[in-house]
Amino acid sequence: MIHFLDDFLIRATLASIAVALAAAPLGCFVVWRRMAYFGDATAHAAILGVALALAFNLSIFLGVLAISILMATLVTRLSGRGFAMDTLLGVMAHASLAIGLVAVSFLSGVRVDLMAFLFGDILAVSTFDLAVIWGGAILVLALAIWRWDALLTATMSPELARAGGLDPDREQLVLSITLAIVVAVALKVVGVILITALLIIPAAAARPLAKTPEAMAFLAAGIAAVSAVGGLQMSLWADTPAGPSIVTVAFCLFLMSLITASLRRASH
Repeated sequence: MIHFLDDFLIRATLASIAVALAAAPLGCFVVWRRMAYFGDATAHAAILGVALALAFNLSIFLGVLAISILMATLVTRLSGRGFAMDTLLGVMAHASLAIGLVAVSFLSGVRVDLMAFLFGDILAVSTFDLAVIWGGAILVLALAIWRWDALLTATMSPELARAGGLDPDREQLVLSITLAIVVAVALKVVGVILITALLIIPAAAARPLAKTPEAMAFLAAGIAAVSAVGGLQMSLWADTPAGPSIVTVAFCLFLMSLITASLRRASH
């Protein structure tokens, strides 16, 4: 098994599949709840987590996870207190990225590859990174399966959720924290800038083709996994950046899903 993981391309493929499987089901909720900007705000805050982790000589994964969860919790708490959600998320997304970049500039004696954090560096994933990524992905999937019915009910009808004894605000917080874990896991694979794309595009591609929420989640996971593997192959063949290549393949699949859905409607 150790020799099997010595191949950097195999490690990259396994890491990208893990991120795809974790991000896609949550991406469905991001699409249903129209939370695209939320993903941006949480992802952009990751740079601040990187700066703090490097400043205090901590694990970058733990630093990103802590700041992402803090941002997710803060935005969730503020969203119902007189702040328009799109405005609040716009402010938090750009401010957190700017503060993170400023914080990185103050780190003396520490070499920081910002491009790797912004756009990912999946080909540099180590065996330890792979273990962390798969551990995070399994945790995310377990949380999604455990809270699926409650999250779905709270998403479709908060009033129905309350009538059934559920707290929509609590479910929103659970979703926000789970998204923060995805951001921490995905940082090495696609980077801060492209995380939101990996959340949204597979789910958006699956939406026109799926008849049930569960089918949409499974289809989104499949599209994300194909995008991950296809993007890595594109990167290998055409010598293109791996993270952007993954998102490019996902976008092509999105266009194909729109065409397929249009042809299906025309045939009826």
